[in-house]
Amino acid sequence: MLIIGPPGSGKGTQAERISERLGVVAISTGDIFRANVKGETPLGLEAKQYMDAGDFVPDSVTNRMVRDRLSHGDVADGFLLDGYPRTVAQVDELDAILSETHTKLDVVLQLTADDEELVSRLLGRALETGRSDDNEAVIRHRLDLYHGQTEAVVAKYAERGILRRVDGIGGIDEVTDRVMDAIREAVAGETTSA
Repeated sequence: MLIIGPPGSGKGTQAERISERLGVVAISTGDIFRANVKGETPLGLEAKQYMDAGDFVPDSVTNRMVRDRLSHGDVADGFLLDGYPRTVAQVDELDAILSETHTKLDVVLQLTADDEELVSRLLGRALETGRSDDNEAVIRHRLDLYHGQTEAVVAKYAERGILRRVDGIGGIDEVTDRVMDAIREAVAGETTSA
């Protein structure tokens, strides 16, 4: 399973809740990058340059990290990827990784939200957490990147019939209910979206 959405749409929060409710491992590329940055690993130092500018970490670095993570035994009963794939090239790489392990995606959840709401959310989060990658110019740049690159990813999964769009605006519990409904619909093979 994948969860996709613009920065600030609540992907991380919803990924944790899905993981708890379904008993699958949530894998967040953002968390892995931030841990490497905090630990000042070579990968973290490389990733920090891109993250601070609001740019995506290059596919080559991200793909290696995801390939390694999906080789761990805890993903055997299912997983939820949060923050990957973000580009069409990463979709192709994920397809290759899953093919090698005879695994397929069951559902791709896309959280949707208005850009101005997202900017407001992220500026609030920056004040609370002191994240250096959350200022208005960087946030707007990240949203532009999302719209320019990730929407092509969404289109690919929509063509495959596994995309479910979920409104990400509202209370956390309300959004979680919509997400769980979308997962149930996908598993049941229904074609409606939340």
